[in-house]
Amino acid sequence: MNHTQNPSTNPEIYTVSRLNAEVRLTLELQFRQLWLCGEISNFVAASSGHWYFSLKDAAAQVKVAMFKQANRNAAFVPRNGQQVLIRARISVYEPRGEYQLLVDFIEPAGDGLLRQQYEMLKAKLTAEGLFAPERKKPLPSQVQRIGVITSPTGAAVRDILTVLARRAPALEVILYPALVQGAQAAQDLQAALAHAIRRNEVDVLIIGRGGGSLEDLYCFNDEQLARQIAHCPLPIVSAVGHEIDFTIADFVADVRAATPSAAAELVSPDQQHQLTQLIQLQQRLQRGIRLQLGQQAQWFLQQHSKLQLLHPKRRLEQQQQRLDELQLRLQRAGQQQLERKERGLEQQRQRLLQHAPRTAVLQQHTTMLHERLQRAMQQQLQTLTQQWQQHSALLHQVSPLATLNRGYSLSFTAENTLVKSVQQLKSGDTLTVRFADGAVLTEVKQVKAT
Repeated sequence: MNHTQNPSTNPEIYTVSRLNAEVRLTLELQFRQLWLCGEISNFVAASSGHWYFSLKDAAAQVKVAMFKQANRNAAFVPRNGQQVLIRARISVYEPRGEYQLLVDFIEPAGDGLLRQQYEMLKAKLTAEGLFAPERKKPLPSQVQRIGVITSPTGAAVRDILTVLARRAPALEVILYPALVQGAQAAQDLQAALAHAIRRNEVDVLIIGRGGGSLEDLYCFNDEQLARQIAHCPLPIVSAVGHEIDFTIADFVADVRAATPSAAAELVSPDQQHQLTQLIQLQQRLQRGIRLQLGQQAQWFLQQHSKLQLLHPKRRLEQQQQRLDELQLRLQRAGQQQLERKERGLEQQRQRLLQHAPRTAVLQQHTTMLHERLQRAMQQQLQTLTQQWQQHSALLHQVSPLATLNRGYSLSFTAENTLVKSVQQLKSGDTLTVRFADGAVLTEVKQVKAT
């Protein structure tokens, strides 16, 4: 009898390797991450750097592995019998078919409770928007006084003062002393912050301390202190612990600094940088002044040239030159007319000589006519000269220069316009008053109309 079944009805057959692999995938997908608290036993630190131990309670235990890349960030080395809090995911060690926990974070159980409280408060304040960037105040650009809330005997205040002395020794620092560790630290910090707000004497506040354990820093995770920081009217820089430490105060403050020294650098201007900027601004100002002086000098030369062209003396010189030119033309015209008359007379005399013999009476008459002509020409030239002198005297009488010589003066505005009426002037105007022998610059104090 053949017991072979139809392959289509046969059940699926697993290998052990496949079974363990699928169980591992199922567990890892079902339990991505969980927190456990328990006691360490059978702890082994392998030469590879990995840690292996069991985590147990009163009724059960589970195998645990924490690989080197995870345990290098641990703050302590576990020991047997120690209560710890771990964050892990479930997996299966396939070669032996054993399920285990793969740990990525571990801390003492006491710290674990504090961390749970920390995470709950952080989530609560995040939901209320106390960590939102839009509610944070910017740090002031100009700082004269800095307030520091910390222990007066701690390393934080020494670090802050050292940085400020180096970067900006002129800044004034006001210390608001407070406890930064212990059961009363949170209330002490709140009182110091309230005192600083009430005094309102600084431009920015630094609140913080040096590094420490989660328990040491826990006063900065106080809910009331966080709300007080959030509603503080002064800009606040939180500087709690070291770079890897974060507290609720860091999240709610306007600015978080990694260390107290970093906070001092954030709120203080670099004196050397300011000096460099001042030198650059001075150089820009000097270049601007030189450029403006050059432009003003060029404008002055242009205005001086225009003033010279419009000077009354220049006009009088031109009129005198025109008068001399007319006089020369008049003299040349008279001379030319006299020469024409003499030539005409000579032509008449020659024609008379051609009709000789002439009587002595005719010659005498000719001589008389010549003399009369000479006298007439001299008289006409004298008349023209008198007319020229009269015109010249009349021109000199109406000349501005002659007016100035009689004690009068001419006033010009700053635009070189001749002042003809007080209506052109107002108090504060600058005038140039010209006399016959020079000019003065004066200012109108009061305008009186007649």
